[in-house]
Amino acid sequence: MCKCFFKKIFVCVEHDFIFTDLNISPPWRLLLRLSGLSMARVLSLFRPQPVLALVSRFKPASCNMSMDARVREVFTAAVEAVQPDAVVRQSVERKDDSVAIGGRRFTLKHNLHLVGFGKAVLGMAAEVERMMGDHLVDGVISVPHGIQQTMRQHGKSHLLPKENGQIEVMEGAKHNLPDEDALRAAEKIKQLAKRLTEKDLLLVLISGGGSALLPAPLPPVSLQEKLDVTRRLAAAGATIQELNTVRRALSVLKGGGLAKYAHPAQVVALILSDVIGDPLDSIASGPTVRSEVWPEEILSILERYKLLHCIPTSVKDVIQRQSRKDNVDESDTAGHVQNVVIGSNSTALERARFHARELGFHPVVLSPGVCGDVRSVSKLYGLLTLFACSPVEPPAEVAAEVLALGPEVGVASWDLCRTMRELGERRRAAAGGLAATCLLAGGEPTVELTGKGRGGRNQELALRVGLEWRGLELPPNGPIFLSGGTDGQDGPTEAAGAVTDAGLYAEAQAQGLDIEKFLINNDSYTFFSSLSSGKHLLVPGLTCTNVMDVHVLLFPSTFSNKG
Repeated sequence: MCKCFFKKIFVCVEHDFIFTDLNISPPWRLLLRLSGLSMARVLSLFRPQPVLALVSRFKPASCNMSMDARVREVFTAAVEAVQPDAVVRQSVERKDDSVAIGGRRFTLKHNLHLVGFGKAVLGMAAEVERMMGDHLVDGVISVPHGIQQTMRQHGKSHLLPKENGQIEVMEGAKHNLPDEDALRAAEKIKQLAKRLTEKDLLLVLISGGGSALLPAPLPPVSLQEKLDVTRRLAAAGATIQELNTVRRALSVLKGGGLAKYAHPAQVVALILSDVIGDPLDSIASGPTVRSEVWPEEILSILERYKLLHCIPTSVKDVIQRQSRKDNVDESDTAGHVQNVVIGSNSTALERARFHARELGFHPVVLSPGVCGDVRSVSKLYGLLTLFACSPVEPPAEVAAEVLALGPEVGVASWDLCRTMRELGERRRAAAGGLAATCLLAGGEPTVELTGKGRGGRNQELALRVGLEWRGLELPPNGPIFLSGGTDGQDGPTEAAGAVTDAGLYAEAQAQGLDIEKFLINNDSYTFFSSLSSGKHLLVPGLTCTNVMDVHVLLFPSTFSNKG
């Protein structure tokens, strides 16, 4: 009976079931009205949940690890969850001579073919080879220049396909730019797809970086001409959606082109997403997602950025001869294509949430889609810290400021309200012995470049959060923050990010480091390398995966403000 009772309690907590009534003060009611959320929908966000106190008393006690060690462990767990071999194992079920993927089962009869492109597809391909190699006829994968040697040097040989196996590994896209090597790989992938029949199963492996590794411009457009057009658009400020629209229009394989060449074979794409929201047509520009090309739309984009007069004649010709009819195959391929996202930022955050609970923290997931300038994101985390750690109830104006930041950082008002409610409840109940809190988020913020220093968005975000926390207590009585890229590399540095706390400013001053100068020069890596012999840097090494960034904020169960 006792076991059943506690199982019900955990289910209620997991799904945020509400048991009590609520009184909301007029300022909060006005704030919620201005945010556009209905009162009926948000009432549950502010109802106290006394059951949490009971559950927390049965949590395992926190270990004796430092806060720094724990925040790094949570990040490591997030990265492990999206290892390329692991996500394939969890998404593909082999049983005798058949395989189940995404709820559908396919017959294996020496009819399996494999293609792939991206930074993580080596590990994905190696796992497919282990699981279904006895039915694999052939395969071609396009991967970054030098990655196989790097993986061997980092002890990751288990993520490499067999040297003399059925999978041909082709390296290209040096410096993450399409080149002739990547073009040759794309041509081989196209030729493999064209040979397939209705009896064949084509497994397509896709991960971040796949777009640069699958260049196949529509003739007579050359690779250099296509690259020049996209570079000009990017320099003019075009959005990623606009860039992808133009890329697809000028590509043979993107925008569903690969799936079209493979018809009538069955196509199954396994996708490790590195794009916020996991839009299938944007990940590697959607080679297995059919899209319609409207010449007027492409020309409008080029005109918007005043590039119509300077693009090559070949590009204009390709755009103008396309029509909506040209891009809809008469033999509808939709029923022959299945796209399955097998790993994403949400996958990483879910594992991080689970591990934070194992370490004794109460996890709160904000969003997997945090974006916008790191200045806005650091300000958001500074404000949310008040809800988690302030010794007094933050005024409604603070919540209004949080909600106002929502559009800038890509987080919905509903998620912000939910997060503020959860953090506030944990703070108010701290006297009852509740565990400390772990706030988790992910995404891909941006940095405005004003200097020529070395660094990346994760290190700069950590630096700015440290400044936001100036005057608060140090760990273990104060908060600690980690921002890290799941690919193990933040900008052109060996670090994935950094760990910081409220003592950052004083620590830098004591060592003669001017934080503002480093920020102006976008030189966060040099700053963290110089500060306390680099102990704040996050250097996980080669991770062999990429699902954007993970942010981890650990808040103690008690808090005081020195200011």
